[in-house]
Amino acid sequence: MKLLSVPDYQTLSLKAAEIVARQVRQKPNSILGLATGSTPLGCYNELVRLHKEEGLDFSAITTFNLDEYYGLKENDRNSYHYYMNHYFFDHININKASTHIPNSLPQDMTSECQAYDQLARDMGGMDLQILGLGTTGHIAFNEPDSTFHPFTRLVNLDKSTMAANGHFFKTNEAVPHQAVTVGMRFILNSRLILLLVSSDKKAEALERTLNGPIDPMVPASILQLHPNVIIIADAEARSKL
Repeated sequence: MKLLSVPDYQTLSLKAAEIVARQVRQKPNSILGLATGSTPLGCYNELVRLHKEEGLDFSAITTFNLDEYYGLKENDRNSYHYYMNHYFFDHININKASTHIPNSLPQDMTSECQAYDQLARDMGGMDLQILGLGTTGHIAFNEPDSTFHPFTRLVNLDKSTMAANGHFFKTNEAVPHQAVTVGMRFILNSRLILLLVSSDKKAEALERTLNGPIDPMVPASILQLHPNVIIIADAEARSKL
């Protein structure tokens, strides 16, 4: 794993966008794996700027998102469908038919999760996968567990994850208790993984990800097995390294 040390969140966002933009320019039909939450927002904002001011072209890009809250309608302001459209897709020239996000209200959960994994495999996996890091060390919504789960599935969210995401909702009680998330095989099949880590709240998780044993109780530690991971971490996130 390659660690890029940056001083602050703004620099992290600019560096992340630079890496994504390079991928898009070098391979205009790239398959991008996308994350949500607070950390990637600055990266998406910069990519939107690069599209509007420098003509960064997303017209042939395909995207797959990591996860979605279970039970929220796509137009719910707290859904990740809404997040991606509001912060990114609506501001670039991407074909919405080429954007994929797990279904939050599936008729058949097992079949739809299997179909999501199969579609990603059929397309050859992610050329570049953006990840955030949870305070528990989770990636996507793969929470600490007794094993690494390989496939897309419905999961119960850890209380700390729900608390961390509570500021997006009007009340903590409104935070969903479950989500649909891709598994570790989906993530590890990516050719390049870009892990973005910001704030001192993530410092312990980052230290355990980099220096601890590979342990499903620290889900991100599995990234030690991947041959091409770039971690961009600001000074606060690196405070325990």
